[in-house]
Amino acid sequence: MAKGTIKTLMDRGYGFIKGEQEGDLFFHRNDVEGVEFNSLREGQEVEFEQGQGRDGRPQALKVRLVENQVDKDSSTVGDSGEGDVG
Repeated sequence: MAKGTIKTLMDRGYGFIKGEQEGDLFFHRNDVEGVEFNSLREGQEVEFEQGQGRDGRPQALKVRLVENQVDKDSSTVGDSGEGDVG
């Protein structure tokens, strides 16, 4: 499986992935697995298989989020202000 980052998402149900080795690849909402298209965000890391679209151009297929990807905002532990006094 190839890896890349979601570069652009369009409201019409498609987007583009910036691959690690290849250029930008088109993907369609029907090729997203494991999550809803509407839950994807630009900048998320994904895995995919590269294939050909109907027009013969390269396309990302079987697109899914990289495992163990954590929302950085929810993983931050704040300082409660309690602790060592000294």
